Amino acid sequence: ADLAKGSLVNKKPALTEALTGQFEDHHGRLLRVLLDTVDHLTAQIRELDRLITETLEQLTGPHDDTTPGADDAGPPAVATGRTARALVEHLDAVPGVGPVTAQIILAEIGLDMSRFPTPEHLVSWAKLCPRTIQSGAKHTAGPAGRGNPWLKGALGEAANAAARTDTFLGARYRRIVKRRGHAKAVVAVARSILVIVWHLINDPDAEYQELGADWHQRHLNPVRKTRDLVRQLQALGHQVTLAPTASPHPPTPDIRSASRNGCCRLPG
Repeated sequence: ADLAKGSLVNKKPALTEALTGQFEDHHGRLLRVLLDTVDHLTAQIRELDRLITETLEQLTGPHDDTTPGADDAGPPAVATGRTARALVEHLDAVPGVGPVTAQIILAEIGLDMSRFPTPEHLVSWAKLCPRTIQSGAKHTAGPAGRGNPWLKGALGEAANAAARTDTFLGARYRRIVKRRGHAKAVVAVARSILVIVWHLINDPDAEYQELGADWHQRHLNPVRKTRDLVRQLQALGHQVTLAPTASPHPPTPDIRSASRNGCCRLPG
């Protein structure tokens, strides 16, 4: 009972009573085998983490500058730009994206964004954008496709984690889930995260900037919101008559770019 951890710490008396007279020597030997297995696997995980860290230190992106030697016969050029490990720490600032998730994303899409000229190219390659099926003059929506399972799995975990935060991405999930459901909301947030990742990798000077959970509320389109509320009241059987107030609403800025591209501040 003294080995209890977690929630069992506060249940030592009950644990002692349950084990008294029922925990024999062969139970102890079996537990020792299991604990040795756990220790062995833990040591392997630590070794793999060390190898991953070393690999990330050696990988450099295309934006990295090099410092040549004094002459042509001098020592080889030395990379002076960001390593993959630095990018992992950079991506860790995005809500829902932890170090392991960032490592998976970089392993699957690489550090060279020249293969994806725009964020839309990367989103399309990852199969996180809507797909249109055309047959003659008929256009229908279809599933996005399978894509890279490791990348989509990592982005899905990040999106689910971001959905529980009080951030711009969390608010985006809560806005979409009400009308489109959980699955589509998670895909939308995963797409936003991937767009942010593209900007952070493609531009070494770009930094993640949290817009806040109330960003949409602060940039609300009053005409659209009024129309939606009127429709909701009419659906409940009410007749709505609108009367303008004395103070008109301020002009509504264009929110389409930030809504689609996430929260990434670019220099300039």
